[in-house]
Amino acid sequence: MKDKQMEKLMKKVTGSARTEKDRQGRFVDPTLVATKRPEEEADTDRQFLFKEMKKREF
Repeated sequence: MKDKQMEKLMKKVTGSARTEKDRQGRFVDPTLVATKRPEEEADTDRQFLFKEMKKREF
């Protein structure tokens, strides 16, 4: 390969490589996790009620 072809190939290969920053997931504020309410039975009852309401026509 000629030097120009090699440089072009290197740019192509290195440009498509993912960086460590790309691999990181979405940022979640730790205070949101700490203040999240625990799952209660009322929540499961509420979910059941809304599922039933979706099935029916009003």
